[in-house]
Amino acid sequence: MPRATYNFPAGFLWGTATAAHQVEGNNINNDWWQWEQQEGRIHNGDRSGRACDWWGGRWREDFDRAKDGWQNAHRFSVEWSRIQPEPDRWDEAVLDRYRDMLLGLRERNMTAMVTLHHFTTPQWLVEMGGWENEQVVDLFATYVRRTVEALKAHCNFWVTINEPNIVMSGGYLDAVFPPGKNDHKLAFKVLSNMIKAHAAAYQVIHEIQADAKVGVAHHWRGFVPANKGPLTAYISKMHHKSFNDAFAMTLKTGRFDAVMVKEDIPQAKDTQDFMGLNYYTRELIKFNLRKGADFYSDRYYPKDALLSETGFLANDPAGFQEAIRWANNFDLPIYITENGCDDSKDDFRRRYLLEHIHAMWHMVNFNLPIKGYFHWSLVDNFEWERAWSQRFGLWELDPATQIRTKRKSADLYAEICRTNSITSEAVEKYAPEVYDTLYPV
Repeated sequence: MPRATYNFPAGFLWGTATAAHQVEGNNINNDWWQWEQQEGRIHNGDRSGRACDWWGGRWREDFDRAKDGWQNAHRFSVEWSRIQPEPDRWDEAVLDRYRDMLLGLRERNMTAMVTLHHFTTPQWLVEMGGWENEQVVDLFATYVRRTVEALKAHCNFWVTINEPNIVMSGGYLDAVFPPGKNDHKLAFKVLSNMIKAHAAAYQVIHEIQADAKVGVAHHWRGFVPANKGPLTAYISKMHHKSFNDAFAMTLKTGRFDAVMVKEDIPQAKDTQDFMGLNYYTRELIKFNLRKGADFYSDRYYPKDALLSETGFLANDPAGFQEAIRWANNFDLPIYITENGCDDSKDDFRRRYLLEHIHAMWHMVNFNLPIKGYFHWSLVDNFEWERAWSQRFGLWELDPATQIRTKRKSADLYAEICRTNSITSEAVEKYAPEVYDTLYPV
């Protein structure tokens, strides 16, 4: 049996990622809370409720769990609707609480990455039109200024917006996110406004903090042509260009090109200091004339794909490498800002985790500038419209009792973080089924 260790560079960041609405609890002044109250919007009619009770203070014990698991970084988000509960009111006590969280990470010698917008938008802004209203650009910049000025002493590592393409597609194409519309033209207007808001926020942050590192957490999804037909090839390219490239490329070139909508946004050019990459899976795609609402396409997983517990994603580490190669085209340091899978039984996760981190190691070994990895997620949390039906945490959560239970994946990830490597001993102990894959004879 071959033995080897796959080492990562010194100073590599190992952490987990969370989002305010999913872990804090009782975030009642944003669009998602309102969305939860509408019948049929959330799986099983569930509610976020107390979530993981971080607003009640349980972030402290969860940060301890991360630290005990040898993590040296954590990515979390702040909630705009708490910081600015009304258009003309700022809550300094809320900023103090986020300051305490940042100090908590510092006390544990963990690097903080703070996300300024992770899916949720204040209800007062929604009533003004939300991301459809071009006023959001200045409003977001004002919020960012207030927040960064308050927290700058404890963080210089910022994600302006998490997965803008998911906000766009979920809210304006698939209608599973608020505001629940299906309007292609409006979808790309929202994406354009988010680009402009990011660009304005980037300038604000660097005005306040010269040494800041500012980026976006881009969700990359692979669209693999299911056949060799020219229409399928075209549909695949259209999905990739509008979903993966449109936002990210604008931040490199200043030219917004979402196939159906094109616009010059010169102020967005060169407004990233690092490339945040969220990767979960790839899927097959083929042309279907009857699916006009979904850009004339069927999307599905291969028959032999190893799927997560709910069938939500496929274990596809080769797709992770493709995503990293895409991220490398932007000539910036790369941080894996999310990667993980749903698995309440914690069998699939260990394999997924090892194979994806091993795939990432190969890219590091090819000298690609990957600087850190944030697993989604630290603890089970409220997974948006899928609610509590999906369990992404290294730690299991019972939302009724708030009891946490460590999963074996937490111990596996702790070994990776502790040693800054994948060792053959860890693979043999936690996922022997992939030993021959990771250590071929």
